[in-house]
Amino acid sequence: MVDRQRADARRNYARILAVAEEEVATHGAGASLEQIARTAGVGSATVRRHFPTRQALLEAVSRKRIEALRVRAHSLTGDSRDALLEWLSEVLAYCVSARGLATALAYDDAGSDPVHENSCSAALEEAAEPLLRRAVQDGVVASGVTVSDLLTLLVGIALATEHCPEPAARADRLFQLAVAGLSPQS
Repeated sequence: MVDRQRADARRNYARILAVAEEEVATHGAGASLEQIARTAGVGSATVRRHFPTRQALLEAVSRKRIEALRVRAHSLTGDSRDALLEWLSEVLAYCVSARGLATALAYDDAGSDPVHENSCSAALEEAAEPLLRRAVQDGVVASGVTVSDLLTLLVGIALATEHCPEPAARADRLFQLAVAGLSPQS
């Protein structure tokens, strides 16, 4: 009986996650948990048992892609500035295309409570640290820049362009502007 319950719980989790991925893609971070439950064929209490907060659901929806971005960061070699900017551009593109990810990354709980730790942000921070460290060591990024600064910039751009007619193009333009700065090139 216990094994059957565990199998049922695993199936429910997988079904809820699949439906949540579709709902978040369609409706963004504000996707209705009740609609997710109905579409998955479970009660809202079951959804909340697997995903106690909206943040937990958004993180689960983004987990595979975040892992791919983490692996990608570790594979980038060559010019340190180019590698960092390429990876940041990929993170931004994903934030723009995956409605709700920017909200998941922006989540900021008071303190370092492991129950509320933001696993998406933590994974991206861990991935970006070597890229940023190398760029700073090479003198192509200012020494005061932090990974948190860079991720905050990407989240801000993604949130600012979410409702634009062409959010990806607008986000890329703003990112390039941030990288180049406001001063004309000499």
